[in-house]
Amino acid sequence: MNSVLRLLVVIGGSVLLTAALGWLADLLLRRADARHPETPLWNLLRRCGRSVRLLLLVALLRGAYRQVEWRPLVEHRVAVGRVLSLVLIGAAAWFVVHITAAVVESSYARYATGTRDPSRVRRVRTQVTLVMRIVTAVVAVVAAAAMLLTFPDFRAVGTSVLASAGIIGIVAGVAAQSTLGNLFAGFQIAFGDMVRIGDTVVVDGEWGVVEEVTLTLLAVRTWDERRITMPVSYFTGKPFENWSRGGAQMTGTVFLHCDHSAPVPLIRERLREVLDGCEAWDGRGWDLAVTDTTPTTVVLRAIVTAKDPDDLWTARCTVREQLVAWLAEKHPYALPRVATSPAAPAPGDR
Repeated sequence: MNSVLRLLVVIGGSVLLTAALGWLADLLLRRADARHPETPLWNLLRRCGRSVRLLLLVALLRGAYRQVEWRPLVEHRVAVGRVLSLVLIGAAAWFVVHITAAVVESSYARYATGTRDPSRVRRVRTQVTLVMRIVTAVVAVVAAAAMLLTFPDFRAVGTSVLASAGIIGIVAGVAAQSTLGNLFAGFQIAFGDMVRIGDTVVVDGEWGVVEEVTLTLLAVRTWDERRITMPVSYFTGKPFENWSRGGAQMTGTVFLHCDHSAPVPLIRERLREVLDGCEAWDGRGWDLAVTDTTPTTVVLRAIVTAKDPDDLWTARCTVREQLVAWLAEKHPYALPRVATSPAAPAPGDR
């Protein structure tokens, strides 16, 4: 009975001590967050409470379980110790990932708050996302290796594995050539500032916004809410359009086919009136010119500017719609038509 009581004391004491330390840490973090509201780190660290409590509880049980002389526990002491070690390694890995995420997210939040350039914020966001994925993958691999090393059989096999590591590495390198290529392409995208989360891109004729970037894949959300997922190596091996690189401001064109008798000066004045009433136009520039002629029409090119691709699309549609409607109402003769009247006779045929 004494051994059972000691077991209950060890478990209950560990739980109570863990709860007390967790409450104290949460209290300190709340006070720090109240004193420094401009720093989101303290509030983010509070989200690590579960991992901290689990780590403390397992560490206390791992250090005190040998003091219990309860017979079933004594008979399976090795197995219990191994299970506690595995859980302790997993809890430590979870804790490291949470702490790293809190620090990284806090740094990003402060940077985003103090930076007015949206392109730089998107670049840092992309790098932060990939860095967290890399850290998570590395911690998971290290934790898995540490768990395997707790088994004596795996440590014995390690010598023979190292002896054949050269051959295995060659085979694995050939087999995983595509995967490794995507992995290195992910690093290149993250730190080469080629594509960022939130960039507007055109790939394979599809226009969309980069929604997610991983170490191997990149997702683009198109204007009609479709998701195009492609390997990141595509962006390092093939040309693509990035409308957000170098600034989100853009210049677009609207082409109109009109009759040769179209009143170009009046159309130019109407274009300015349309742009003055268009909220998507940023006021940087505009123009209208005759850029081409055909046997039946003249080609008018209107130039408009906007602060980003979305507004540019809206401005172009507005200009196209209102100019065509104005021509149809005020100058219908200026619209393209098929001539059916007889041709004028040549001078020698008169």
